[in-house]
Amino acid sequence: MIPRYQKILFFVLLALALGMGGLLWHLRQRAHERLLAGEDSAPTQAPAVAPTEQATLEVANDMDGSLVSEVQALPLPADPGQRARLIVGRLLDLYAQADAMHPVTGGAPGVAQVFLMPAPDAKDGSDPNAQMAVVNLTAAFASSHPSGLESEMLTVSSICATLHANLPHVTEVRFLVNGEQRANLAGHVDLTRTYLTTDSPATTGGSTQ
Repeated sequence: MIPRYQKILFFVLLALALGMGGLLWHLRQRAHERLLAGEDSAPTQAPAVAPTEQATLEVANDMDGSLVSEVQALPLPADPGQRARLIVGRLLDLYAQADAMHPVTGGAPGVAQVFLMPAPDAKDGSDPNAQMAVVNLTAAFASSHPSGLESEMLTVSSICATLHANLPHVTEVRFLVNGEQRANLAGHVDLTRTYLTTDSPATTGGSTQ
């Protein structure tokens, strides 16, 4: 004969098992409903891709200290600041290639942001739409840049000229490193001053890609 306390324990355990089974079934149903809701709210179309446009890169040439124009088709976003960052990044990618005419390591990650703002000189009425571009380089890019007045100046000039070629209202450029003012790029070129985009070296014709 089964003792009374064992019968009570059996029914208690049975009740707990049934309760746990019901709870698990309920949680499973809720998880299934959330999954279906997630599928319903998921976008049915792929996100839009930026249209491809022609961009002019003013590529530095260490052989003669000039800038060579190179036109490339790039997917450019509508936002001017983002466009500027992507274009400058592509320019730095060219410098990071093994056969670069102006070898500089780092590539596109070397430029963190490009900000556009009204140029201070626009207040005199010469060009009310004139803009200043603030190019924020990374510390890694600056620290790995080859040291030398000509090499550093070509990098700065090519960035300025490339910005002006694609955003004609950009007439002035300032440089930051990790969001802060830095005395120089790699020991020579002054980064505390404002550069005019019209001060770039002579540009020669180049290729189209």
